[in-house]
Amino acid sequence: MTDGPVLVACAHGTRSPTGRRLVAGLALAARRLRPGLTTTAAFVDVQPPTVADVVAGLAAEGRPAVVVPVLLSGGYHVHVDIARAVEGSAGAVAARPLGPDERLAAVLHVRLLAAGADPRDPRTAVVLAAAGSSDPRSVADVEDIAGLLRRRWAGPVTTGYGSAAQPPVADAVAAARRAGAGRVVVAAYLLAPGHFHGKLATAGADAVTAPLLPDDRLAAVLLDRYDAAVRAARG
Repeated sequence: MTDGPVLVACAHGTRSPTGRRLVAGLALAARRLRPGLTTTAAFVDVQPPTVADVVAGLAAEGRPAVVVPVLLSGGYHVHVDIARAVEGSAGAVAARPLGPDERLAAVLHVRLLAAGADPRDPRTAVVLAAAGSSDPRSVADVEDIAGLLRRRWAGPVTTGYGSAAQPPVADAVAAARRAGAGRVVVAAYLLAPGHFHGKLATAGADAVTAPLLPDDRLAAVLLDRYDAAVRAARG
């Protein structure tokens, strides 16, 4: 065990067994990259334990904690659920979510190549598909990732959402075709398989990429968010 705070990897939660395994594997990968780091899991929805319970339990034991949102953008779960969990808990702080980050754009690029998309073809359009949020900060984070992906792609890159934000993924795919795309590929801006990734197959695209996990670059981002929060807490 290290002298540093416990890293609380706080994910959304999913009913998908594969999704649960991959998210759990992210924390294991972080420990592999940082031997001796103490990590634990928490969730904001669907599955226990809740982030509030985990943070309260660690505070009761007198153990400092850094809650790292295992989320790709800063929406309600980051700014409300996680913020409330650390508020008033001595020794607990919250870190930034994983996205946006250049390394996530790099993983998206790899997933697009694996789906057979050609980054040099100006008629291959990409629709970056995110879960969606009514929080404009979350939408801005997704747009930032789209901007990073555009630097790597000759064709157009637009965004689509599963809920709350506009446009829906299917509408974004249709718009890309109307704009002249010869091929439309949905880049799943999701950590792991689950309900939303399953729905992407019906959006009308020519191909859909695999989610971001597994990839050790995400574990490196997780550790960077933890380190930055530790430095900020120490002033």
